[in-house]
Amino acid sequence: MDWKKSLNIAAIGFVAWLLIIEWSNFQDNAASQIPQQQTELTIPQPSQLPALETQQATQLSNELPSLDPAPVAVVEKRVDTRLVTVTTDTIEVTIDTLGGDIVQVKLLKHLTKMAEDGGEPFTLLTRSSKNEYIAQSGLIGQNGTDTREGRGVYSTSASEFSIGENQSTLNVDLTLNQNGTRLVKRFSFSRSDYVIGVSYLINNSSYEPWEATFYGQIKRDSHEPLVESSGGIQPYLGAALREADKNFAKYDFGDIEDGSIKSAIQGGWVAMVQHYFVSAWIPPRDENNNFSLRKLSGQDVYLMGFTGEKIQVAPGAYGEYNAQFYVGPKDQVALEELAEYLDLTVDYGFLWMLAKPIFAAMKFIHSVVGNWGWSIIILTIGIKILLYPLSAASLRSMAKMRSLQPKMERLKETYGDDRQKMSQELMGLYKKEKVNPAGGCFPMLLQMPVFLALYWVLLESVEIRHSPWIFWIDDLSAKDPFFILPLIMGASMLLMQKLQPMPTDPTQAMVMKIMPIAFTFFFMIFPSGLVLYWTVNNLLSMFQQWYVNRQLASASAAASSKAVKK
Repeated sequence: MDWKKSLNIAAIGFVAWLLIIEWSNFQDNAASQIPQQQTELTIPQPSQLPALETQQATQLSNELPSLDPAPVAVVEKRVDTRLVTVTTDTIEVTIDTLGGDIVQVKLLKHLTKMAEDGGEPFTLLTRSSKNEYIAQSGLIGQNGTDTREGRGVYSTSASEFSIGENQSTLNVDLTLNQNGTRLVKRFSFSRSDYVIGVSYLINNSSYEPWEATFYGQIKRDSHEPLVESSGGIQPYLGAALREADKNFAKYDFGDIEDGSIKSAIQGGWVAMVQHYFVSAWIPPRDENNNFSLRKLSGQDVYLMGFTGEKIQVAPGAYGEYNAQFYVGPKDQVALEELAEYLDLTVDYGFLWMLAKPIFAAMKFIHSVVGNWGWSIIILTIGIKILLYPLSAASLRSMAKMRSLQPKMERLKETYGDDRQKMSQELMGLYKKEKVNPAGGCFPMLLQMPVFLALYWVLLESVEIRHSPWIFWIDDLSAKDPFFILPLIMGASMLLMQKLQPMPTDPTQAMVMKIMPIAFTFFFMIFPSGLVLYWTVNNLLSMFQQWYVNRQLASASAAASSKAVKK
């Protein structure tokens, strides 16, 4: 039996099996997915807002985080609302003055599809008749603005704000006067940034102590996000947070539906994660915060948020509370600076320790060449050079096995009906020729983690989204529209087989012949960037195999010449 070839087939099959598992995980919800269209923000007009009924009050009470005890404060009852639009160079944010929620965010530098195909700014957060994904925040407790009776209605100086060309920062203030206390809810924006500062400035002019607790939460239904150009792959969608015993804990909608999740930690963060993009609440680092993930009973509404420490302001004193809300692409550098371990929302899986340096290397190469396609090719060459000692050992073993093919065929003809005797003779042949049948397999196994890590880097990196390479490849994050790269990859696999020994077992030989065809169809749905890596890797492996075969042939010719001279 050809043990070496069996192990090689097992190694390749193991990689394919892992890829199929990951792809299946991505497609778990694909059958029920309804393609989402970009929708305009739907906000009730003043005449459409009835007085808060008992059922509505109950729902509002369920949405608010709970405090123990949970007193009810008196809030100004107004039914009118208005929208405030804030535009920077990176985001367009819509704020509802009823409660001061962020009800829509458009990412101006990230489009729904390629610009030449009519792409528009990507809407990440939205509140419409079909979808709801918003960021809520407020004050609860003794003097809170948000209670079961209603939410505070803020006023502002204008309905539109924008950051000027000479401005680096912009503050938008919403104000509310409440029983002798003036509250300013301030939203802070910075140029070239996706972080929104959310602050409360409390001026307690009353004669009584003022006390409340800040909460921030992401309110979302379970609709699938609009993610185009992802190579037919739908990665993880769900919540994530930092826990006391786990730096990155993931909970999808099913996990939250099974039961609420609660955690308490100093600092921390809570996020909503999807392909390429993330939104996250980041409370003060030096305070103890309570986090929770829960689903409203009987509704398709999930709440992912936190409550901070109690804010207390003495009569005649001034108080302040500051939190941050990130809404934008999965930028590892920005996320890492914003909060500890928040960059793990760029989920490279269990091989993150390999994926991070691979991404750092690819980003450095891109800073030099300016094209992600060429960066992938140069990175692939670098990895092949780095792993050449392992590859060379595998290729030498394959070359030696190929030279033994005639002898193995004769053994098969002689002992084909006696498998036990056939195995004994093969082992004797391997021992005589000093060939290790497993020598070509284990180096391949050692290279698998590198391939899988690079697979996740290419899949998760928002930098590659909508990035062109050359000719017809105008988006490395999307599948090849003409399937040219997958066909080249399949052809390269077939050519590689010509340089390798075919197994003597007919079943194994048939599997080897089918594998290039199967991989070609499998890779047709993969992002072009990943197919490009695999194709270049195959071509480099072919060159290495040719080089090793030539070395061995030269060594064999030299040994024969030396023997003749003697």
